[in-house]
Amino acid sequence: MKSGQPLKDASHLYEVERRALHAARPGFRIMELQLSPTQKVPWHTHSNISDTFYVLEGQMRLFLQEPKEELNLKVGEVYAVRPTRPHLVTNAGTTSLTFLILQGVGEYDYVPLASE
Repeated sequence: MKSGQPLKDASHLYEVERRALHAARPGFRIMELQLSPTQKVPWHTHSNISDTFYVLEGQMRLFLQEPKEELNLKVGEVYAVRPTRPHLVTNAGTTSLTFLILQGVGEYDYVPLASE
């Protein structure tokens, strides 16, 4: 995989059922995303911040690289992805997946990854 260019806003790169910003401060933000059973957040990484996922509703399947790992998160479960670790988020269930992403501390960017 090779990296794309860092983006300040990646909302145009992938479709979700719902996207809501709950808090935004310099170096930190909380987003809520809702994915249908067929939607995903494509492979990406962040230069400086960690993504901490908290599942509110449904089931999340989280794919990670460096090292390769696959996790299934249920309601109330949390997982933090360190900066620069590539990850992909999919809906593991048959109903909508709703989750919070706590992002920080540092300047947000979204670096899409593409196969070579």
